[in-house]
Amino acid sequence: MRAGQDASRETPAGANKESARPLRPAAFFDRDGVLNYDYGFVHSVADFAWTPGAKKSISACNRAGLLVFVVTNQSGIARGVYSESDVHALHVHMQTELHALGAHIDAFAFCPHHPEGIVPELKLDCSCRKPRPGMLLRLCREWSVDRENSFLIGDRPSDIAAAAAAGIRGILYSGGDLYADILPLLRAAEERGRAASARHGKIQ
Repeated sequence: MRAGQDASRETPAGANKESARPLRPAAFFDRDGVLNYDYGFVHSVADFAWTPGAKKSISACNRAGLLVFVVTNQSGIARGVYSESDVHALHVHMQTELHALGAHIDAFAFCPHHPEGIVPELKLDCSCRKPRPGMLLRLCREWSVDRENSFLIGDRPSDIAAAAAAGIRGILYSGGDLYADILPLLRAAEERGRAASARHGKIQ
């Protein structure tokens, strides 16, 4: 498996891959430690627990018109701790719980590689593992993301480094109510949207 190959991500059917469409801002979320508590190699529903305000944050991003992505390193796959199927199943669980609230994640992306892995085809230093920006850049291309007006929330310096490398603002989450961190970002996005609409009206 090569670095950044399609198997390192999951994108739902219906993702628009045309290049000539309006750009949209996006909210990128790291998973473990941001959307859910990080107990170490979380890969089953039994071990999954949302962090405070996580579901509310995703719902708020949906309502604000932002694309919502999850970008997560999953070295446990390369280490033989769990499988890609386990990761997919957990993401289905997340999406199901969000759908019950009228919310959703537009796409999940995960990196299964690690240079010290024990699964031969996954033992590599790839371009999709954060702090490298491969996952983010792929999503930006496939979903026509407005990087200037997008942001990523992560709990590690590697998350922030990946965001910077992709030309996206990075915010370090240190715990507590995630929605409290999201709210000012959404207000700023709304202000930029109003300003853009005003400029467009003047042009017309």
